[in-house]
Amino acid sequence: MITMEAKQWTVHIYISEEGDETHARAVLATRDTSKLTGRGLARRNPIDRPIPEIGDELAASRALEDLAIRLHDVAADDIVELAGPVRAWIQA
Repeated sequence: MITMEAKQWTVHIYISEEGDETHARAVLATRDTSKLTGRGLARRNPIDRPIPEIGDELAASRALEDLAIRLHDVAADDIVELAGPVRAWIQA
C-alpha cells in the first residue's frame, strides 16, 4: 500500500508603495525551511487615476511569476544534479 504525504508550502506576499511605484515580494517557505523570493514592480502612469489595488495586483502577479520562474530553475538544477545517466534509445 502506498501512503501519500501531504505537504504544505506557504507564499507570503509583501507589498509596498513609493509614489507611483508599487513593489511586491513573494516569499515561498518550504517545509525544509528553504526560501525562494520573487520580485515584482508596477508603475502608475502619471496621467492615470491613482487606484492602488491595480498596482498591488500587477506587482503581486509579477512577483509570483518571478517566483515561479525561480522555482522552475531550482527544480531543473536538481534534475541535472540528481538524475541518473542519460540513456540513448535506439530504434530498430
